[in-house]
Amino acid sequence: MANLSGAARTQRRSWLKPGTWHLRTRLVLVAMALLVAICAAIGLFSYASMDSFLTRQLDEQLTGAADRARDFGRPPPGATGNKPDPLEGRGQRVGTLAARIQAGQVSAGFLASDATRKALSAADDQVLLGLRRDGVPVDRTLSTGAYRLVAAQTPYGDVMVTGLPLADKQNTLTSLVWTITIVSLGGIVLIGLAGTVLIRRTMKPLEQLSEVATQVSRLPLDAGEVALAVRVPPSNAHPGTEVGSVGHALNQMLDNVSNALEARQESEMKVRQFVADASHELRTPLTAIRGYTELIRMTEKFTPDGQRSLARVQSQSERMTTLVEDLLLLARLDEGQPLKLSDVDLTQLVIETVSDEKVMAPDRIWHLDLPEEPVVVRGDASQLHQVLANLLSNARKHTGPGTTVVTGVMRSADGSAVVTVTDDGAGIPPEFVDRVFARFARADAARATPAHAVLSPAGSGGQPGSAGHPGPGAASEPGAAGTASAEGTSGLGLAIVQSIVQTHGGTVEVTSRPGRTEFAVRLPAQADAPSS
Repeated sequence: MANLSGAARTQRRSWLKPGTWHLRTRLVLVAMALLVAICAAIGLFSYASMDSFLTRQLDEQLTGAADRARDFGRPPPGATGNKPDPLEGRGQRVGTLAARIQAGQVSAGFLASDATRKALSAADDQVLLGLRRDGVPVDRTLSTGAYRLVAAQTPYGDVMVTGLPLADKQNTLTSLVWTITIVSLGGIVLIGLAGTVLIRRTMKPLEQLSEVATQVSRLPLDAGEVALAVRVPPSNAHPGTEVGSVGHALNQMLDNVSNALEARQESEMKVRQFVADASHELRTPLTAIRGYTELIRMTEKFTPDGQRSLARVQSQSERMTTLVEDLLLLARLDEGQPLKLSDVDLTQLVIETVSDEKVMAPDRIWHLDLPEEPVVVRGDASQLHQVLANLLSNARKHTGPGTTVVTGVMRSADGSAVVTVTDDGAGIPPEFVDRVFARFARADAARATPAHAVLSPAGSGGQPGSAGHPGPGAASEPGAAGTASAEGTSGLGLAIVQSIVQTHGGTVEVTSRPGRTEFAVRLPAQADAPSS
């Protein structure tokens, strides 16, 4: 319920910001606003014109009524008694008001619907007394309704007031207002619906352009071979129209991006092939170097400095052999070689791998967190063993003595297998966590030990850092603790882990803070990889 209310609030806020509306919505609203303005202008002009016309017509009728009232109400020559009632003259319409003002006295009445004379109230008399006597028609409200009145001085000394009701004029104007309102609303609704349909059809090509751009944005363009085959249809890529120009430009951009991706892929393939060939070719001379070094140590006598130098040659050749093997493995993984799939018991694999690490680093505390039932996945046993070996070796190389390393296996709710390697070391620097699986990634600058190995002249006694040997601050792969040991690394171990896990259709993640670093490998129950 809270989520629904939050979504409703977000939608309300978006409606309050016109800049977030769809273009077709804004076009429809603009068209509706213009139509409302036009209808309002036409309505006001029509109302003003009709009002002016009816007023002129009423004034003409009022002038005729005033003339008839004045002529009929004129007293005969020499008469001294009551004067004739203006309402009794011929041609006076129902509702006509006539009044005679003489010496401040008002004698007034109006012609009722039954053609009889009705008197006005005292308040009406006061309204009539307040009229200007210049013969100019004015509107006044009396007890019987709104009237158009005119007052004029007669030649025989009286003031004659004549009036006609405004009801007919007001009814006509009211009918006009309702007619304009109803017709305008109907037109606005019809044009709004028709405009929505037409604008939606007109905007359809833009929606197709948006769909193409969205599809391209979802493609994995960062690595590997990318088939960028999606394009804007030719009907919407004709440069003769605005939308067609945008579609044509988008297709040209996609062609350029596709060519760049193909060139990048070709370059990557050349580099991978070179690395694979070079690694393969280097294995033979490195093996020879190691063999002859062992032979010389066994058959020749050297001074202590010579023995140390020869030992350095042997150790560095072994290190280079490991680097070459790692490069060759990554090249094979990049080529997408098929896996030798079989049922692999991760529980047993963890037990064997941790046992090997215990022998190599007895000064660490190794713990197991295993389920009661075996956790079996479909995968390549040798490659999964290398994943565990690299993660445990990473924890061993980059943590100090006494560090506790816990290796766990579990089955998640979705059926996938999860292997975790957790240590209580110093942690990985936060700025380096996002790059920890990159090839040759190193966090030298973030370590507490010196960032650069010190190179001594040959024959300096084989101290750490001499003759190119990586000392405590040597560049090495980021580990669980972020502090390198004296053992040098190639910076490829975690990259190999990620490549193998991805080949098995899984994922590997790392979370780190001071005192706890955890690598979590998640593997599906059935690896999504082709078997050999």
